[in-house]
Amino acid sequence: MDDSTRLTSSQSTKVFIQRDYSNGTAVRFQERFPIELEGRIDQNIFVHILEEINKIYDDAEQLSFKTFMENCCACLTGYLLLLCMPTHYEKCVKKAAHYINEQNEHVLNRQGILMLDPMEKGLRCVSNPKDKNARC
Repeated sequence: MDDSTRLTSSQSTKVFIQRDYSNGTAVRFQERFPIELEGRIDQNIFVHILEEINKIYDDAEQLSFKTFMENCCACLTGYLLLLCMPTHYEKCVKKAAHYINEQNEHVLNRQGILMLDPMEKGLRCVSNPKDKNARC
């Protein structure tokens, strides 16, 4: 949204999608549709966006031979390797941020919704304010 269509914080509605700790402490967000967004966006579209974000963070948390070797090489180099290349987790976090920006641009902004990257809030929640002054 450009500045001419942005609402003031007194006019905006802030909706927080909280973390889902039902399966442990892995980064995962609740896939329930918030009632505050009813009538503003199709429930299936919004839940699909949350599912995709959860899939990206699930991939980041997965243990694989690649992440095992990444950590072993980092340890052997005194973690200097991490200064030269991004980790699998960092790549997934970037992928999630890119996906959220893409969804904002193509889907959510048209409905008057702006989804903020959860990394900005310490991975505590995904927020959906109309402005960027939301707090988790």
